[in-house]
Amino acid sequence: MTLSRRQVLKYGTFATAGATLFGSQSLLAPYSHAATTLTGVTYLPNSYKALTYGSNRFVEMLKENGGDALSLDFYDSGQLLKVDEQLPALRSRSIDFMFHTFSYVTRSIPILGVTGLPGVAGELYRHPERLRLGSPLMELINEVLAKENLYLLTSGGGILEPEYLWSTAASPIRRLEEVRGKKVRIVGFEATQAFESYNVGATRIPSSETYMALQRGTVDAGVFNISTIIGRSLQEQLTYCYKLPVTAFSVAPFMLRDTWDNLDDDVRAVLQQAAEWYDANFVEHCNNDIYPNEYWPQVKAAGVEIIEPTEEEIATFNAGVQDVWDHWKGEVGEEVGRRAIALALGEA
Repeated sequence: MTLSRRQVLKYGTFATAGATLFGSQSLLAPYSHAATTLTGVTYLPNSYKALTYGSNRFVEMLKENGGDALSLDFYDSGQLLKVDEQLPALRSRSIDFMFHTFSYVTRSIPILGVTGLPGVAGELYRHPERLRLGSPLMELINEVLAKENLYLLTSGGGILEPEYLWSTAASPIRRLEEVRGKKVRIVGFEATQAFESYNVGATRIPSSETYMALQRGTVDAGVFNISTIIGRSLQEQLTYCYKLPVTAFSVAPFMLRDTWDNLDDDVRAVLQQAAEWYDANFVEHCNNDIYPNEYWPQVKAAGVEIIEPTEEEIATFNAGVQDVWDHWKGEVGEEVGRRAIALALGEA
């Protein structure tokens, strides 16, 4: 039986099948031919117009500029790997690069948690330059990632608009105290911790299952970025958006550090050019164009009531997250944690 490359990758027989299909040249060995072939993935479907804007153009640039040096196999919409399969596949070298949402992998890659820390995320959102290529915070993140043989090509030029609290008509959340006792869909670990003192029943539900969970009352509310709202048509099930900046994330390309280091110079230059475009355009386009001009008008047209938290409510929420910060610093190391938070807040 002849296996396709996709089948080989999907079913985990990468090395064995590589030897069978391609002879003594193992797919895990350094490339010896003129063209380097890279396999990349994203689990995001194209219904996420904003979040796939950057990855689609990144891939187009690789194809346009790769010439004879680079060929590409790219699978979107989870065609090859589901969200929780991507990072293990990268670590096992079954794929060469992936686009991943930070909030899904902060338990596995704790340093990325700085982008979603309550009380920090809002500052990073207002100051995207603190997370751009060449910034001290990006350099620190990659310094830590290198110890796990990971490399973040770019954050996308900052983080996306924060995730807010969205709730149904049956269980409205219009002020901070109303979150108490609610069943809330939360993905990010840091956000989950932030609501522990409010006796929230936090549930990690994939975005693809959230519409039905809201419709059936499995959850009362969710912590969502607006891309998830529009990408999954959740505005049809939600009535209130309480714009408390709970947490945040970006979607960005990752490789193994040694894969990056061992690329030919011309291939690395093509990737670097695409990464620089992504850094300059992805977050900026989402936050300043698609969200205000397309997504928020759709939410308002659906009748969702948008509620701004008071300064007192924001201060109350932020004052209660010190334990979250301390726990995170314990995971990444006290010195690294303090440096990262200081850089994110513009204090270093």
